[in-house]
Amino acid sequence: MLQLGQKIIIVKDSFEQNLPIGEYGYIIGRERSSDSAFDFIIRVPSKDRHYYVPAADIEAEEVLIKRQAEEIERQALIDYALATGNKQLFEQLVGKKPADGETAKIDYVKPEEFIRKVNVNAWI
Repeated sequence: MLQLGQKIIIVKDSFEQNLPIGEYGYIIGRERSSDSAFDFIIRVPSKDRHYYVPAADIEAEEVLIKRQAEEIERQALIDYALATGNKQLFEQLVGKKPADGETAKIDYVKPEEFIRKVNVNAWI
């Protein structure tokens, strides 16, 4: 739950109000009216303006930083798995699950064969 005074980042502009997407701001109030589509009033210091926004348009700064750190960690692990030829780690990170009849066995593949299989399955 977002609190008053909390630092937020604008992630969307649902109502096309020309919100500065990617800018940070602070929650300065809540819209308590049940007739309103907006949930919060935010202050964006860089624009020196107040905006009424729905909750879906903003995200707490801590949440976005945590998400970005997790994605960077995942990308680094994928790079490591590709560099070392660790097929099991790569499949775990990519989300490929073994078939029903297939057991969790460790099979060693030549690095060239592993890279060829990754390139066949990769799409850019």
